[in-house]
Amino acid sequence: MRITQSKYQVEYIPHYQPNQLICGHGQTAIITGWTVRQSVAKRLNPEDYAVIGNLYSPTRGISPLIRNLLANPHVRYLVILQATKEDKNSGGCQCLLDFLQQGFRQGISDIGRNIWVVNSKITGYIDIEIPADVSENLRQSLKFKEAKSIEEVMNIIKEFNQFKIEPWGEPLTFPERKSSPTVLPGPRYGHRIEGKTIAETWVKVLHRIKTIGTIRQTIYGQWQELIDLIAIVTDEPPEFYFPEPNYLPIKRNYLKDYIEQILDDAPKKEGVKYTYGQRLRSWFGQDQIEQLINKLAGDIDSSRAVMSLWDVNDYEDSDSPPCLNHIWVRIVDKELSLTATFRSNDMFSAWPSNAMGLRFLQQFIQDKIITKSNYSLTLGPLIIISQSAHIYSDCWEHTQQIIDTEYTKINQRQNFNDPSGNFVISVKDNRIVVEHLTPGSGEIINCYSGKLAHKLYKKIALNSPSIHIEHAMYLGKELQKAELCLVKKLNCYQQDLPLNFS
Repeated sequence: MRITQSKYQVEYIPHYQPNQLICGHGQTAIITGWTVRQSVAKRLNPEDYAVIGNLYSPTRGISPLIRNLLANPHVRYLVILQATKEDKNSGGCQCLLDFLQQGFRQGISDIGRNIWVVNSKITGYIDIEIPADVSENLRQSLKFKEAKSIEEVMNIIKEFNQFKIEPWGEPLTFPERKSSPTVLPGPRYGHRIEGKTIAETWVKVLHRIKTIGTIRQTIYGQWQELIDLIAIVTDEPPEFYFPEPNYLPIKRNYLKDYIEQILDDAPKKEGVKYTYGQRLRSWFGQDQIEQLINKLAGDIDSSRAVMSLWDVNDYEDSDSPPCLNHIWVRIVDKELSLTATFRSNDMFSAWPSNAMGLRFLQQFIQDKIITKSNYSLTLGPLIIISQSAHIYSDCWEHTQQIIDTEYTKINQRQNFNDPSGNFVISVKDNRIVVEHLTPGSGEIINCYSGKLAHKLYKKIALNSPSIHIEHAMYLGKELQKAELCLVKKLNCYQQDLPLNFS
């Protein structure tokens, strides 16, 4: 069904996130939540709507939406579509309805900024730079209806298009608060970050991207990016660790719904994006999770336990192809690890949810293999490879606050066990002697001897390329102390103790 053309036509000019919107010439804005906006647009003529766009996040999306509506006062109607579980889980559409029905108040954001807060159970923000009376006037000037399906959207559009209403005022724009990070030099490609928990690893990831990530302009806005970032989570507890107070962009009560999107199948439905569970369970005509479990239950040493989420048709047929593309499960020495590859990863807003969902999938696979095979398996690390690991510019300030408050704490409590081993340094027979020991058992696997610190640390670095950075810097300090004792002919070197020249 196509809608008859409306009587009122004017060009919609988006000032914010224009590449994420479908613009028309009518008086009605259609907000689609997580429902694919193209699925609505193909049922309409451009004259039937002013704009169609997704509202993924109430904290990041409502303010740009309001800014665009203020700049286009000819828009007098809103249709807000909440058709899926994902719409409800994200909360963006409901928070927008609450803004229209219940208004807003002055408050403080999570990062301590003055902000307008929507009067809602769902946290939603409006930039403080937009005066309260302007937002209130907009609120009073818009007529709106909620829809539960694309078909219902068509009916509401048909109803709204029967009327022509004059613009509520003149176009208005307001300054935006800009964040300009300082970027230090560093490699763009290939980064390894390890932490015990998802929360700890996430803070380290944010710090790495914000410190040396490349700032790029994309069709989705500005972001800071590293390429091929490998994050390794070693000891996430079965029930998941949430810090107190919780600085993660996910709450425990949301986790169950997100896990279902990864683990459970979902029927195909017009306008509804795939879920990862759908891609794994039925998209290719096979239940890949069951295939993988059966493979490893029958062949514990197999390296063929692979699940793919990328469909070659995604190049042409999908507005938003899956970010998670590949999952590989491996059992080594009765330890089950899971490696997931994302082609594109929003490291601030999405990565913790991604990691928890994948960790649950890893636990699920382990339990099923044990049940089917009676193998005794332990849960190994979760490894996530983010090929484009990025943080959007509207999250930079919040990211920096988390780094400022949490990164130092995490590094203060970290242990310094290095899988490259330990080094015992001594001064004997007018030479520096360095014994390289295995981690754990402490067996001697190499020995270095010489008089010059710089020659010794070059040999050690050559033979131990994966040594932890802090461990390497520590060795440099200790070797220099030992050399100083030799030069000054002092018998005072003791590892980890200050030199005593008395």
